[in-house]
Amino acid sequence: MKIINTIEELQTIRKELSGTIGFVPTMGALHEGHISLIKNAREDNDIVIVSIFVNPTQFSVNEDLDKYPRRDAADKKICELCKVDYLFMPEINTMYKCDDEVLIKAPKISSFILEGEKRPGHYDGVLQVVLKLFNLVQPSNAYFGKKDAQQLSLISQMVKNLFLPINIVECEIIREQDGLAMSSRNVYLTQEERKEALAISKSLNVTIVSITKGQRDSKTIKDKMYEVMSNLDVEYVAIVNRDFEEIQTIEAKNTIILIACKVGTTRLIDNIWV
Repeated sequence: MKIINTIEELQTIRKELSGTIGFVPTMGALHEGHISLIKNAREDNDIVIVSIFVNPTQFSVNEDLDKYPRRDAADKKICELCKVDYLFMPEINTMYKCDDEVLIKAPKISSFILEGEKRPGHYDGVLQVVLKLFNLVQPSNAYFGKKDAQQLSLISQMVKNLFLPINIVECEIIREQDGLAMSSRNVYLTQEERKEALAISKSLNVTIVSITKGQRDSKTIKDKMYEVMSNLDVEYVAIVNRDFEEIQTIEAKNTIILIACKVGTTRLIDNIWV
């Protein structure tokens, strides 16, 4: 595995590569969820490139940029064990060279709901850095987890709207044995908070059972989910279609049920695709 830190080196290497390129962009603190993305990329492609970059433009002033978990040595080892070919680890001043950059604006409707409402400007920053990385890596396939469902949707829209020749691969959510969705922010949870957070996946499991038994009314489902998570600080429960439009009735193979909540001071998200 070769570690790359500069734009110039990445561009030089990319010119020499042939075959399919699988790309997994990350912010580091790699866990089993990231590993599953890398394994999928390894199975599908001739070359695998992973990036690790904690992107400042997607954090607001009051968010956790400074304390976001960083484990460079462990991350390098994980990538090596997963047979990554190239690991791109740029500095901030490598990715952002001036204060007067050309900006990318997220869609004015679908990026200002749910996560976008709670985190103004977040998706502008996400799309900005992902587009930069796509332009540098020029992947055949790029791998993203379904856990960040709204992000996945907006990146897919960007690829379509800007005519990028990239296939976006949607990968399933990876969970701990007790059901908690894998997240780099899980390390912030105390032991007691970790137990409390299980109400999130429990509410989703209750929903799956309810839908299996024939329940289709969105309000009834959301009321039950709030009941299961009554001890948590729930920011939202949303039931939307794949275009992130709110729906009143569950639509088979076209529904995403999303949760955002705080457990202690840690903000967690989760979802199921129905």
